[in-house]
Amino acid sequence: MRAGESYAKPWDVGEVMEARVVGEVQTSKHPEFEKGDVVSGMLHWAEFTVVKGAKLTQIDLEGIPVSTAVGVVGMPGRTAYFGMLDVVDPNPGETVVVSGAAGAVGSVAGQIAKLNGCRVVGIAGSDEKITCITDEFGFDVGINYKSTEDIESALAEACPDGVDAYFDNVGGKISDAVVRLLNEFSSVAVCGQIALYNEEETPTGPRHWWTLIEKRARVEGFLQGDYSHRNQEAIEQLVEWVSTDAIQYRETVIDGLENAPSAFLGLFEGQNIGKQLVKVN
Repeated sequence: MRAGESYAKPWDVGEVMEARVVGEVQTSKHPEFEKGDVVSGMLHWAEFTVVKGAKLTQIDLEGIPVSTAVGVVGMPGRTAYFGMLDVVDPNPGETVVVSGAAGAVGSVAGQIAKLNGCRVVGIAGSDEKITCITDEFGFDVGINYKSTEDIESALAEACPDGVDAYFDNVGGKISDAVVRLLNEFSSVAVCGQIALYNEEETPTGPRHWWTLIEKRARVEGFLQGDYSHRNQEAIEQLVEWVSTDAIQYRETVIDGLENAPSAFLGLFEGQNIGKQLVKVN
């Protein structure tokens, strides 16, 4: 919400909040939409929204729940898809570390790495999340950073051959620890920095950039929107993976629009597993 703190335009005080929404058309004056169509778009936090048809995308999910349109096969899933396959681009047999591994993006990114033949280590913030990523999502190892006194030692034990690729959702001390374990010619995809989003001042961490020189590592930030011309490719592949159970997913659902603010704030406390959703109706 602070100006200049993000790649997205900040909300003004008094402005209606927006989020990615999936819902049903109630009435239409647009030739390409009719009552009953399931659509998705960046819309207001509201029970009903009047919107131009150009802002909506018709959704055909081939029998899987419509909620996935804003989760595992929506923007989070596409972020994981492009970030893992295009930015990280790991090879079979390599060790991939994913931070924020139980979230909407990280959980899918790790599973895509597994489908690509990689050994995957996930970092998350509770024992419940670690059980989820290892037992449900198929990660090889999970590390609870909140109960681990020495995160770097835990990572070194989990990655005895070093780290070949890192999908970074959190930044901060966790990423400092991962970077120091990078192998030669490794790759890092910087997807998010949630550990720092609400800091009044960005803390000074260990200056580990020398590691990148020594290891000739590649670090690349990316936005899902950079790949919008390939959205259909990603959606079709993700729908196939979900419908065949090749990818599992979780959703944390809170009922009632009045509870949307607490659901939103819960993201910064790591209260959700998988995609955080608010069920409006």
